[in-house]
Amino acid sequence: MEDVEKNTLAQLDQLNVLVIDDNLLVHSILKESLFALGIKEVRCVQNAYYGLRLCDEMHFHIVICAFNVKSDKDGFHLLEELKFKGHVTKTTVLIFLSTETNESLVNSIIELQPDDFWTKPLAINKVRTRLIATLKVKQVLFNINSAIDKKAYAKALYFADRHLQNEKLAHYHPNINRIKGESYLALLEFEEAETFYRKLLKVYKYSWVYLGYAKALLKQGRLDEISDMLKTLIDKPDTRFGAHDMMAQYFIEQEEYEQAYEEIKKAMALAPRNIERNKKSWDLARLTHDHKGQYLATRNIAQQAKNSIHDSPELLLNVIRAGIDLACATPDESANEILRQTDRYITQFEHDSQDANLFKQQLLVVKARLHNVRNEQVKAKKLVENHMSLKPSTVVEDNLDRVKVLHELGMREDAIELLEAINNQIAGDSLNSQVVRRYIAQESQQREEIHFTAKELNTMAVEHFQKDRLLPALDAINQALKLNPTNVKLLFSKLKILIKIKQEDQDIPDHLVSVEGILAVLSALNLEGKSLTTFDELTLKWQKLN
Repeated sequence: MEDVEKNTLAQLDQLNVLVIDDNLLVHSILKESLFALGIKEVRCVQNAYYGLRLCDEMHFHIVICAFNVKSDKDGFHLLEELKFKGHVTKTTVLIFLSTETNESLVNSIIELQPDDFWTKPLAINKVRTRLIATLKVKQVLFNINSAIDKKAYAKALYFADRHLQNEKLAHYHPNINRIKGESYLALLEFEEAETFYRKLLKVYKYSWVYLGYAKALLKQGRLDEISDMLKTLIDKPDTRFGAHDMMAQYFIEQEEYEQAYEEIKKAMALAPRNIERNKKSWDLARLTHDHKGQYLATRNIAQQAKNSIHDSPELLLNVIRAGIDLACATPDESANEILRQTDRYITQFEHDSQDANLFKQQLLVVKARLHNVRNEQVKAKKLVENHMSLKPSTVVEDNLDRVKVLHELGMREDAIELLEAINNQIAGDSLNSQVVRRYIAQESQQREEIHFTAKELNTMAVEHFQKDRLLPALDAINQALKLNPTNVKLLFSKLKILIKIKQEDQDIPDHLVSVEGILAVLSALNLEGKSLTTFDELTLKWQKLN
């Protein structure tokens, strides 16, 4: 079978080509170019829907796809689906078309590893020249790519070594070496990969060599040895995204979640379309108690997944849930706008969902939580006691939301029991499972120790402060900060309490450490406008006291 396919790639008149682009002029130019090469079978469609239908009907050796297909899903999500369904493999010639070359788009394209990237407008002569060159590479690498498709990385290494001994293939040695390095990493042979990439660094200056070498050392936990190299990689446009993404993965594996979160946010900004990375960002935002980050991540997932294989009603439901969490953790009136937006999302969800009955329980919990955050506990309790099931769902997110509403209503024993059931649902040793398990452990601890929302705790702290009960005020604000550790309003509140404690000579050495920590956190937040003015005033007050 492999030989047949390989021979087909060498015989232009036997190739099937699929072009997906909404511009008919592009269809015309590509047909003229491909027919002139002797290719006979060229199918052109204007959107992803018909492209997918054609792929279900016949096999294509070459897929030429516009990155931005305006009529439905974009090229990124189309390729994800084509790969998932087996229509595009490593042996398929994949070429992207685009009029844009911005960094975000280029990074997204690099992630998909096409064989070539053509910018519009297309020139007939260039199309011919570049396609022939791409086909030659694909023919040489066919048996290696076929092994990669089967995840037979040891076999890929065998073929790579044979090709590297053939001087006639010297022109293709960089491509072969790249696959060889990736195969070592896939086989978890990190020491071999390190040695291999170190030798390549003496010969090649390609971005993938530096990134591969860095990854091989990071997988061995040797961050210090390549810290200078990583700084250089982060500074260079062609390696910036790969370096941040790699560092995020490294810190996750080291369970250093705050650093992982900072890195993944930078990677997300450079290549926002990848849904799995968005989900990772969401998980890390949870672990670091960044409620705004959770909200933004769920919104980004719902937006980027539109019309992709990842699209589902649950994504908007997660946005709604994250909005309620953010409102609960927001100690000022800005929570009201978040709640209004959440109401709009619920209306959209009920309108868009084809079978609202499937999500009846989830919507009930959401609406009960909204009653809670609006101080309508009687309505919330009525909904929960009369309509909500305490039996664990098969979906972790559904169960987590029910835990939250039970906790908010003071039904803590039921909440803790449900949390234990959720913990038993999380199986496997994948990084995602580890992250979620850690989050559940945090939630369990907090649900046992803290019985109020950040908003309620801030209100209590203000009341204690006004009545000069400074230590209870400090205790309430400390609990609120456990739920939302980087909230500027809460940090300012704690600083004001500690300043007053100092003024009344009630302070202890721990308070000094606490103030220095708050000032450091606030300094790192790049405050602006009124917040910056408040920060400067409070800092000056503290300095005068010392």
